[in-house]
Amino acid sequence: MSDTSIAALRDAIRNPDDPNHMMVIKTAPRRMRVYAGDTLLADSTRALRVMELGKSVYDPVIYFPEEDVVASLGPVDKSTHCPIKGDASYVSLDGEEIGWAYKDPIPMTRKLKGHHAFWPSKSRLVEGE
Repeated sequence: MSDTSIAALRDAIRNPDDPNHMMVIKTAPRRMRVYAGDTLLADSTRALRVMELGKSVYDPVIYFPEEDVVASLGPVDKSTHCPIKGDASYVSLDGEEIGWAYKDPIPMTRKLKGHHAFWPSKSRLVEGE
């Protein structure tokens, strides 16, 4: 295992009730853009990459700072709870749920405050220029 991998595990945010549920939040090293069809949702050089391990190994998720979201998103009347992130609220584009945000994440994941993520099945991520 590389030194970087060992450091990531040491810095992992862990669920206090389930030691097998953990995640790592890292700064994305390059420009990230996300689209729904041809509509640009967000464009950022300050995005976060979240890698999570729980009931399975989840695909990494990119979280965009709210200031870098350029699409007009509406609220969805839905909320879910994650024991290591907090309560998620959901957003829509043209009435279709497209993503989520943690407006008030729990203290150990406060880096996610003010960031939006988008469903991979409903969006297209472009990494780099």
